[in-house]
This record gives sequence, C-alpha cells and structure tokens, in this order.
Amino acid sequence: MKSLKHGKSILISVENITPFGIWLFVKEKEYFLSYKDYPYFKNQTLNSIQNVQLLHEYHLYWPELDVDLKIYNLENPEKYPLKAKTIKKHLTIQTQRDVVNETYR
Repeated sequence: MKSLKHGKSILISVENITPFGIWLFVKEKEYFLSYKDYPYFKNQTLNSIQNVQLLHEYHLYWPELDVDLKIYNLENPEKYPLKAKTIKKHLTIQTQRDVVNETYR
C-alpha cells in the first residue's frame, strides 16, 4: 500500500483485518472481502495483505500473494461466483511385473 503525497487523497487502503475477512477502502468506497468468498487472503501475513496496489484505476493487485481483482468484481459479486470444481482422477500404480506381463501378452 503506497500513500500519496501530502494533500492528495488516498485511493486504496486496507482498513481492517478481522478473523472473518478484510475491509478495503477503494476510491471512496468500502468493501468487505470475506475469507469464505476470497480464501486466498486467509492465513496470510499482515504485510502481504496490506501491500495492495491500484492499477489503471480499476484493478487491485497484491504482488506478494499474486492476487488480481477488479473493482467491478467487488461491486457485482453475484456475476463472478468464486467456485472451483475439483476433478478426481483414479490413479493406478503398476508394478514392474505388471508392465512386463502386459508387454508379453
């Protein structure tokens, strides 16, 4: 998080870090990012969460966490559900004997 020169307004700051999420102040608006919806902030260091940059007036970036968020996503979370699907693959382990037997069949 970088402060601006004396006399200029602050465009972004981390206002509070709670056990439930973080509060951001971005361009005169406040946003709550819960750990449930934004799990990549949970269990991170204070410095890594506070080190946030506002790029191009609409893009939030945490370089130490490699996290990118657009302000539009924070304002319209219903349009961007943060759900990932896990695909389980069944792995089989072949022994050397199985490989040899299959080769000579």
